[in-house]
Amino acid sequence: MTLILVLSAALFVVETSRPGVADATGTTTSLPSGCGLSSPGSTTLSMRVNGYERTVIVHVPRRASNSIPLALVLNLHGSGSTALQQEGLTGMNALANAKDFIAAYPQALIPFGSGFDWNVPGVPLVGGRAVPKNAANDVKFLTSLVGLLEQKYCIDASKVFATGLSGGAREVSQLACDEAGVFAAIAPVSGLRRATPCPTTRAVPVITFHGSADPVDPFSGHGEAYWTYSVSTAAKYWARQDDCALSPARSTPVPSVELTTYAHCSNGAVVELYEIIGEGHEWPGGRTLPSIVTQLLGPQSNAISANQLMWSFFEAHPLG
Repeated sequence: MTLILVLSAALFVVETSRPGVADATGTTTSLPSGCGLSSPGSTTLSMRVNGYERTVIVHVPRRASNSIPLALVLNLHGSGSTALQQEGLTGMNALANAKDFIAAYPQALIPFGSGFDWNVPGVPLVGGRAVPKNAANDVKFLTSLVGLLEQKYCIDASKVFATGLSGGAREVSQLACDEAGVFAAIAPVSGLRRATPCPTTRAVPVITFHGSADPVDPFSGHGEAYWTYSVSTAAKYWARQDDCALSPARSTPVPSVELTTYAHCSNGAVVELYEIIGEGHEWPGGRTLPSIVTQLLGPQSNAISANQLMWSFFEAHPLG
């Protein structure tokens, strides 16, 4: 059962003790303050962050022990969607249960249709709409959210990752530029960008997925005002940002999928672009959508699982 919990920031900050665990030598090591506090399952939290009421769904895996810090994956919904819809669309909770990580689904605040839009700095909203003057700073929110969740859940701060769809992917791309000391690696789906400016001095590992038949954010670019250059160009921009070799390797790991890999980057980073031939604006390997949706967003494909691939990528790229 999903619980609605009204929490203030103070609830997360006040911690009087930290549990410990003894290693093989008998030495007790301090655990993150959230260890020992949470229960498995999904919970909807309502909290006030940076002056705004915010919502996030948090899923703790079934086998969580509360004494072993786990990775955290933020999973951001697309424009006009919600945290609950993103949780259902991506099916990431099943993978979180299988691989033992915490999945969190934050919700944006700018109303759009039946859902919400993210405030991606410096770019307009869908349809060219201006960002409201009183809009929350979502980069600040998402970064603060990580700290708050670390106070409530048993999280390994070196294994905090972010993924998202469409507008959520663009917001995740911004996080990599602005908060690379918090987010170890990112996995934008149908929305990779590279912010200008991009102040990070740390090479950020990037894995991204995009359908060649995407009618919303075209693979070749030339879309809405927020969507100018191509996905291939975005990957190249990140390769330059990460100081990778600029001659990528190209392969076909499975039929109908083309992989472009920029390697030899700084600090062991890598940039991987999966182009799913013939897929539209969807989550590769995600939940099957009704035809009324695919008529608007383009065909779906199960050629690869974005969830499985990004998790393997995340495991290989913690903060170090």
